[in-house]
Amino acid sequence: MTGVVSGSQLARLLGQWHSLPGRHRSPDYAALAGAVRGLLTDARLALGVRLPAERELAEALSISRTTVTAAYRTLRETGHLISRRGAGSWTALPTGHRIAASGLWTAGDDLDMIDMGVAASAAPIELVPAARAAADDLTRHLHGAGYRPTGLGELRDVVAAAYTARGVRTSAEQILITSGTQQALDLVLRLSVPAGANVLVESPTYPNALAALAARRARISTHGLDADAGWDGELLLEALRQGRPRLAYMIPEFQNPTGHLMPAGLRERLVAAAHATGTELVVDESFVDLSLDGDPMPPPVAVYDRHSRVVSIGGMSKAYWGGLRIGWVRASAPLVQRLAALRVGVDMGSPVLDQLVAVHLLDKAEEIVASRRAELAARRDVLAATLAEQLPEWRFKLPHGGVMLWAELDGPISSALARAAEEVGVRLAPGPRFGLDGTLERFVRLPFTLPPDDLVEAVRRIASVRHDLDHTSRPSWRIPAVIA
Repeated sequence: MTGVVSGSQLARLLGQWHSLPGRHRSPDYAALAGAVRGLLTDARLALGVRLPAERELAEALSISRTTVTAAYRTLRETGHLISRRGAGSWTALPTGHRIAASGLWTAGDDLDMIDMGVAASAAPIELVPAARAAADDLTRHLHGAGYRPTGLGELRDVVAAAYTARGVRTSAEQILITSGTQQALDLVLRLSVPAGANVLVESPTYPNALAALAARRARISTHGLDADAGWDGELLLEALRQGRPRLAYMIPEFQNPTGHLMPAGLRERLVAAAHATGTELVVDESFVDLSLDGDPMPPPVAVYDRHSRVVSIGGMSKAYWGGLRIGWVRASAPLVQRLAALRVGVDMGSPVLDQLVAVHLLDKAEEIVASRRAELAARRDVLAATLAEQLPEWRFKLPHGGVMLWAELDGPISSALARAAEEVGVRLAPGPRFGLDGTLERFVRLPFTLPPDDLVEAVRRIASVRHDLDHTSRPSWRIPAVIA
């Protein structure tokens, strides 16, 4: 999304705003204002974007300028629009609200909200003992300045050893410790993606990766994943050959949000194709530790790398705790040094104490991860059973790992459902958040990281508002046009 949206672009985003559920109860200006708020809610319309002039939008929507004027006034009153006379109007959020990890705006004190927009678990019980042990270890690091752009040597050793154990021979010099996986991705993009460069991603994909690519002003092309089968190998490789992207970002292990696991054969062919096209392959391994059914895992993508085309990123947010901001990059030693030099312009290194905590947690990785897998497997089964009972029309493929279900709804209602669920205390991440163009309205991501009772209650509430959507005003969904 650019900094300015035209009348025709906003009209396209709004779609059939006058046919949304509950529309019959609202005058035109209120319905239009509500539709714009909805676009902000599911991040299809970014903050700080200048909206079209009233006359331009009125012409694009074929409505009166008076209606648009009243809608803009309503948005200003609710804090969703900031206007300056003679300059224009920009999207905003009400004072006292924040952007949640789900991309939805929420009050800061909504403690009763069941948050299914965040696909991460609570901290393991081993965290506090690890923090105490790390505090004891801190003394031997206090003599220096504490700036370690590449990370503490002992943590780099542990991470490198874990890669070697997975079949990818790795030295500590090939590891850069970062402040979470997101920073790992951001640093790689800063180094490798100049403005306007072509980048290939899966669709759907991780929303914060799309945000990082947008910040680099990349030209994003997509490979669409099948909801049931995942990647189409031939189409994916052809996308590489034809587009010859500068970089491709992939999530091969329990892909976010679909939960698919890329087979070994496609991994090998993907690396070969990336080498042939000169594409840097960035592999996000955030969920690699979370195989839930005991099935053998395919080899890491980097196993097939012979030409330093693969950059692996990962971290501790999913298997351990998101509040421990520890991630890493595995790449060639020269690339790690270049990333470290670039990183100094962002921060001087991850907190030493957090890195020491990570060392102690990784020392107990086998038991911590085993416990996490068992917990997630049980919660996954509870969520799946509750969905089958409460919302039998929805379809999903039970994932063999990761932390989420990608559910196909019984209609293109994802954003409307997310708005309705918010009213009954459930936060959802609607399908369009995981794509580029406002599609994916037939899907919603449902993490199973919450306690079982919360998952059951969340689905019960979602089912109740899904029922209400049918009993308000039935929307008139557009039939996709045939393009020849």
